[in-house]
Amino acid sequence: MANHKSALKRIRQSAVRRDRNKYYHKSARTAIKALRGETDKNEAETVFPKVSSIIDKLAKRNIIHKNKASNLKSKLAKHIAGLA
Repeated sequence: MANHKSALKRIRQSAVRRDRNKYYHKSARTAIKALRGETDKNEAETVFPKVSSIIDKLAKRNIIHKNKASNLKSKLAKHIAGLA
């Protein structure tokens, strides 16, 4: 266990950030899953910019890698384009 005051503070900060990052990541996964399950093209096109924005924020905060964010957005766009 840490003995220094600064190390104890760092442990507290890390725990808070871990929980916050987990929440953002899980929320994004839920939004992505909902978009993938969408069958109406118009509805999917209105939701896509919001989900895309969420993914970009995750990449900006280094919660997910920027290439993973790109791949996710690309696959979602492809899915929407394939809807009838």
